[in-house]
Amino acid sequence: METFIKLCLFLGLLPLAFAGHNYGEALSKSFLFYEAQRSGYLPHNQRVQWRGNSGLNDGKASGVDLVGGYYDAGDNVKFGLPMAFTVTMMSWSILEYGKQMAASGELGHAMDAVKWGTDYLIKAHPQPYVLYGEVGDGNTDHYCWQRPEDMTTSRAAYRVDPSHPGSDLAGETAAAMAAASIVFRRYNKAYANELLNHAYQLFEFADKYRGKYDSSITVAQKYYRSVSGYADELLWAAAWLYKATNNQFYLNYLGNNGEELGGTGWAMTEFGWDVKYAGVQTLVAKFLMQGRGGQHTSEFQRYQQKAEYFMCSCLGKGSQNVQKTPGGLIFRQRWNNMQFVTSASFLLTVYSDYLSSAGKYLKCSTGYVSPSEMLSFAKSQVDYLLGDNPRATSYMVGYGNNYPRQVHHRGSSIVSIKVDPRFVSCRGGYATWFSRKASDPNLLTGAIVGGPDAYDNFADQRDNYEQTEPATYNNAPLIGVLARLHGGPSGFSQLLPVEVPLPTPNVQPKPKTQPRVTPAHSAAPIAIQQKLTTSWVDHGQTYYRYSAIVINKSSKTIKNLNLSINKLYGPLWGLQKFGDSYTFPSWMNSLPAGKSLEFVYIHSSSPAAVSVYGYTLL
Repeated sequence: METFIKLCLFLGLLPLAFAGHNYGEALSKSFLFYEAQRSGYLPHNQRVQWRGNSGLNDGKASGVDLVGGYYDAGDNVKFGLPMAFTVTMMSWSILEYGKQMAASGELGHAMDAVKWGTDYLIKAHPQPYVLYGEVGDGNTDHYCWQRPEDMTTSRAAYRVDPSHPGSDLAGETAAAMAAASIVFRRYNKAYANELLNHAYQLFEFADKYRGKYDSSITVAQKYYRSVSGYADELLWAAAWLYKATNNQFYLNYLGNNGEELGGTGWAMTEFGWDVKYAGVQTLVAKFLMQGRGGQHTSEFQRYQQKAEYFMCSCLGKGSQNVQKTPGGLIFRQRWNNMQFVTSASFLLTVYSDYLSSAGKYLKCSTGYVSPSEMLSFAKSQVDYLLGDNPRATSYMVGYGNNYPRQVHHRGSSIVSIKVDPRFVSCRGGYATWFSRKASDPNLLTGAIVGGPDAYDNFADQRDNYEQTEPATYNNAPLIGVLARLHGGPSGFSQLLPVEVPLPTPNVQPKPKTQPRVTPAHSAAPIAIQQKLTTSWVDHGQTYYRYSAIVINKSSKTIKNLNLSINKLYGPLWGLQKFGDSYTFPSWMNSLPAGKSLEFVYIHSSSPAAVSVYGYTLL
């Protein structure tokens, strides 16, 4: 019996969700944090209701639309490098564990979170060799403590171009676009192709005009300095472009440049928004295990050796091991250490599944390690984060009973603009809200804060930014691990080609082929009716054409119509996009009493969610 149990543990056949933690609940809450970090026009299905629209003029002074995207942490700046890394890691989480996310009903929210990021990144790349990498200025922003909705700080936009290169920024953004293109390939082929086109151009830009982005966007140096340089991002982008396209050019790039760019040389003990080597090495090891090495097999084996060096060091079974707190948490630095915990846990989780799928094990300097032991260690890190630690503190806000209440986050620490619309001034926010020794008025559900120090100590104080500030890139790797742990044994090979499942199964069934009218969404005096008009099959995929009618039921003329359209995965005709919403087409500016407006769209899913965001009656 003991031998049988050991065999089951090695193969990953025994469930891991036996602890007292609800990984499904933690997964759900993680996506709420991304909604709280949104910039721009918030959609009608926004669940975090204490937030409002913000940053609506971003990019305007530079003649470009940069509305949207994410605030990276507790401030109101949009930093391109960590935002792109966040999108890459959310996408990787979906590609590995989309089936588990779908089973828990969270895949739709995961894809929405990715698309909120990629929609912005597309805007930030208006020309092949131009990429905007920051909106706002950390110095002026940190001088103020204001809600995003009240910002009076600089919203200057900073870019890289051939004269001011940024290979690390462009490379990471290319990786994000390529990874996300795989996520959307089944649902919105046109959008996936658009993302890939951006990825192609950005990789070429990064490789052709080499340089560190923070030498061009110097205002980023104090906050997101590229210490590792850009070589790792070039390899990272090439790996994701190969994964997205199977184009041999990118595989050859990895094989031919591994030594020069450090992929076969750097043995790392960290992985994050700055240092990508361990991530590249893990991806290349997967290519090798899939039998794709070809002429580069020996070179890729050197990548794999470095990937396994990382795994062994995290496990404490290598020649140079990472530091751990007395309570067992990976510890690298005082400021936002949790980012390294979640990213390491993700790499350990996926690599354990790769090894299990290949029937292999990890070889460390102290001996062999089974895939199940690797996964158990990743689980121990997640359990510590969720409350199994000496302080019995959950470092995810809103999970458990004992979690941080004074988060270093402007939006959550100031009363919602919907509760008290009075303007919060730049310095007034510090005096009134930052210095309060009380719980935040708004719960930043799902946020993962910086976490404890090297001795498991933690001070829940708003001015303790090293420990109480959250960040988008803390959550991005963790969502994959949470989905994996919640789903239990994988039951399928992680080395097979990726096919992301349909989001929210059995909630929004595919429409039937005969015409039907969906329930009208009413916001008197406006009614919206949708109907399916036709369908067809192309390359095994069924596509549907929908007609939507906007009806003015009032006795007055409607102007300034603003529609919110969500769960749209294809092209639309008959409306004009305005920020993250839609308005009248260019040939009309009003809708008279009793008249209607028709628009049509095509995609391979159920009807889009159309609702009225705003209008004016004259």
